Amino acid sequence: MIHAETLDLLDWPRLCQHLATFTATELGAIAARHLPIPTTQAESQTLLTQTQEAYALEDRLPQGIPFKGIHDFGDALERAERQGVLKGDELLKIATTLAGARQLRRLIADQEDTPSLETLVADLRTYPELEQAIHHCIDERGDVTDRASEKLVAVRGQLKGVRDRIQEKLQRIIQRQGGALQQAVITQRGDRFVLAVKAPQKDHIPGIVHDTSSTGSTLYIEPHSIVEWGNTLRQLQRQEEREIEIILRQLTEQVAEVLEDLELLLAIVTVLDLATARARYGLWLEANPPRFIAATDAITLRQLRHPLLVWQAQREQGEAVIPINVQIRPDIRVVAITGPNTGGKTVTLKTIGLMALMAKVGMFIPAREPVELPWFDGVFADIGDEQSLEQSLSTFSGHIRRISRIFDQMSDQSLVLLDEVGAGTDPTEGSALATALLYHLADRVRLAIATTHYGELKALKYQDARFENASVEFDEATLAPTYRLLWGIPGRSNALSIAQRLGLSEAIITAAKAQMGNESEDVNQVIAGLEAQRRQQEEKAQEAEKLVAEAERFYREVSERAQLLQEREQDLKRSQELAVTAAITEAKSEIAQVIRDLQQRPKKGQTAQKATDAINAIAQRHLPKAEPKRKPGYYPKVGEKIRIPRLGQTAEVLALEENEKAIVQFGLMKTTIPLSDIESLDGKTVEPPESPKAKTPPPPKTPAPRAMVRSDRNTLDIRGHRVSQMESDVETGIKHATDLGILWIIHGKGTGKLRQGVHDFLATHPQVERFELAPQNEGGSGVTVAYLL
Repeated sequence: MIHAETLDLLDWPRLCQHLATFTATELGAIAARHLPIPTTQAESQTLLTQTQEAYALEDRLPQGIPFKGIHDFGDALERAERQGVLKGDELLKIATTLAGARQLRRLIADQEDTPSLETLVADLRTYPELEQAIHHCIDERGDVTDRASEKLVAVRGQLKGVRDRIQEKLQRIIQRQGGALQQAVITQRGDRFVLAVKAPQKDHIPGIVHDTSSTGSTLYIEPHSIVEWGNTLRQLQRQEEREIEIILRQLTEQVAEVLEDLELLLAIVTVLDLATARARYGLWLEANPPRFIAATDAITLRQLRHPLLVWQAQREQGEAVIPINVQIRPDIRVVAITGPNTGGKTVTLKTIGLMALMAKVGMFIPAREPVELPWFDGVFADIGDEQSLEQSLSTFSGHIRRISRIFDQMSDQSLVLLDEVGAGTDPTEGSALATALLYHLADRVRLAIATTHYGELKALKYQDARFENASVEFDEATLAPTYRLLWGIPGRSNALSIAQRLGLSEAIITAAKAQMGNESEDVNQVIAGLEAQRRQQEEKAQEAEKLVAEAERFYREVSERAQLLQEREQDLKRSQELAVTAAITEAKSEIAQVIRDLQQRPKKGQTAQKATDAINAIAQRHLPKAEPKRKPGYYPKVGEKIRIPRLGQTAEVLALEENEKAIVQFGLMKTTIPLSDIESLDGKTVEPPESPKAKTPPPPKTPAPRAMVRSDRNTLDIRGHRVSQMESDVETGIKHATDLGILWIIHGKGTGKLRQGVHDFLATHPQVERFELAPQNEGGSGVTVAYLL
């Protein structure tokens, strides 16, 4: 339960007014200004889900969620229900709203992550036939069109003819009697066409006087010659009006037939507009969605800002908003906030109260993630003075009366906010009463937050674990509050120090301290010490944050540099692969040309030798060149400066390990790398000391490139053979071509079964190193080339 009185105390109407500025329709603005508060957590969760989905749509769609053409036609529906006749512009609003609602339904249905909004618009019925009927009969100005009925077309045709006839007659009179007229123009009085005639010359244009100027010098006369035409015009106008009324009544009856669906459509569109407004307001506030927590979870509202103060700062050039942190353990039931006047205690109460209300209606909270707070079934506030001369109520009486109403209606899931609890009476009695009130709240509500000046309330934390202290910070150097909220530390009295800085006599200050006693002064000193410790911790925390930020920045730089090196290495590999592929392609082309020349020339040993020499020359050109020998190696020493080419860094050797690794440092980073990644500053590579027994095996001999020369000896034609017969033929061919190292098997293309059989046989043959299809110029998929061991 939430009273209207509490809503006013928390400035809820102002926040609703701000929300209304983010709506897109008149209906949405009205609903936002009178925003209802849900009574169940399920309702709040549904509203919050709608806001989150609308937020995602607003962020994703370039133009946001469109509400073009949607109007409030609730009054028109009421008149249609009472069998009244709707006007053309009212019908036009209904038609454009139907089109706009259809566009909204189609847009949301096309999305994949808006189940709540899709469920909301699923019941929309937009009646395209009614929309089409209205647009057929009503134009964009709200007038009935000629195409609405044949009779209306005929009547308007007659009207035009009569008007033209009257205009012609009056124009002739103006030409003949122009001197008797004040102005040579045709005008109207009522629905009659008249001429402005000078009063002394009225006899020159006999007729019916319909009006006179204020000075009496001009008479507006309808000449006798057009009176009958004027009467005919009036009759036709009445016929036109009757026909228009018939058309409008027919359309109104169609509207009345679907009245309930149209009312539901307006309600759904309004709910959707409110969800969109909440999303847009949250986006503007840079707010985050709240999560309703269980009784065992802590309340977390970090960097919390008052939304009305944010509005003042950004829309009304107010002061910058100072955020507060609200983190309350689940076992805490009462928080006592102390501190000087104008220090922000009341603003803190209102901020927390507004957050509870905003979460209940599905709004985002202007705080850092995560935003976690309970769902309060009731929010009650006693803030400010309540004085009434009529009821003879003092400030104290007003507070007590309001608190009594709160106690009658609160529950164990309520939030209670009390400003200056126990104030307005004798300090001793007020302190005792405030203590009793807070203990009563600790037993009966989810959370109570109270501001106070009573020092006795600061000690409740140390007597009952359900209590917590908080204070608003005060800067003694500037005699001004900082508006920061400090948790766990009670506020200390600043009255004497402020009075002393403002110039009050030292004797008076000393006498006041004597009256207070040493115990009070000791408490203030303890609190001052706690505040100093807190400031030191905050300073150390800020320094730690700077170090962490610096380390993160350095890590990002190293990661980016390593990523850049990896990308360069990959680019180099790709370029090398492209170069190798190009060289292979070129070599194959040259070899194919040599083979073609060989096939065209007589088959002699000399010709084959020339072909072999040519292929060897091609191999020499395209085989990769041997890498130049690097400079003689060396072994690094501890403390020596070395280079790490892979990282592009210069480092210092800190230690050498037995597993051929070294610990090096560059900048602030230490790392262990293999010795093979190290070279001296002049380019020498690391050469570990040889073991006495270790012998370097001789490098394997690189086989000479095989000449892919095709001849009768290494060519086997098995086209037309069966698969079963193929194996013996291929076996024979391999034996004859073993010394040549290559066998060309012509099997043809056909169905591919013979080729597959050849491949299966070659794959298991012990004398076949590998095989592949021949180049396209050598038979392609119809020939297989087998390389023999």
